Amino acid sequence: MSASLLLWGVAFSSIGMGYFIYGKKQNATVPLVCGIALMVIPYFIPSVMVLLLLCTVLVAVPYFIRL
Repeated sequence: MSASLLLWGVAFSSIGMGYFIYGKKQNATVPLVCGIALMVIPYFIPSVMVLLLLCTVLVAVPYFIRL
């Protein structure tokens, strides 16, 4: 495990925590699910580039999909 993978995982997990709290308080499904995914996915992705690509997409999803 590299240091960059660890730091990116912490950064995206903290963004996921923010999405999770927002989604829970506002009863919004999309930020809630994206927040949970952002907190869990860094544990299973072994590549930094794949982690950056996937988590960047997950960060952008709540801005484009409003339910």
